[in-house]
Amino acid sequence: MSCSLIAVHADITTLKVDAIVNAANNTLLGGGGVDGAIHSAAGPGLLAECRTLGGCATGDAKLTKGYDLPAKHVIHTVGPVWTGGESGEAELLNACYGRCMAIAAQEQLESVAFPGISTGVFGFPTGLASSIAVNAVQESLESSQSIRKVVFCCFSGADLALYQRLLQK
Repeated sequence: MSCSLIAVHADITTLKVDAIVNAANNTLLGGGGVDGAIHSAAGPGLLAECRTLGGCATGDAKLTKGYDLPAKHVIHTVGPVWTGGESGEAELLNACYGRCMAIAAQEQLESVAFPGISTGVFGFPTGLASSIAVNAVQESLESSQSIRKVVFCCFSGADLALYQRLLQK
């Protein structure tokens, strides 16, 4: 089965996919950036469900309903804070993408959209993060039977160009 990998410049909260990924913090209770936008667009049900999850470790992910979002589900993942690259940040970011893809496959989801995990306030360099993202997703697809579409949802035109170059390789 083939899967399409695409990059778009869009607001992730508007995408009609089976799941969007939330670049969350360890509490899963909302924050700034994409996390705050997703919680705001999803409505109070998301926060209520997240309160029952007991947080999330860096590199792991947890699934909730999408509530008021067009997406049916939200996969919350906690990326690493960039501290220079010597503290396992690349491995933890790779784990985020792998874990999200594993949850999507386990739930038999067909489409998933990712923001740039850890590239905002967590400070992960976008060039390295995008390369890790594309490689981790491509690797995960080798063992997935259900996933047919992965969207890399880019915050800026520069990020979009970066992902488009990586996906053309």
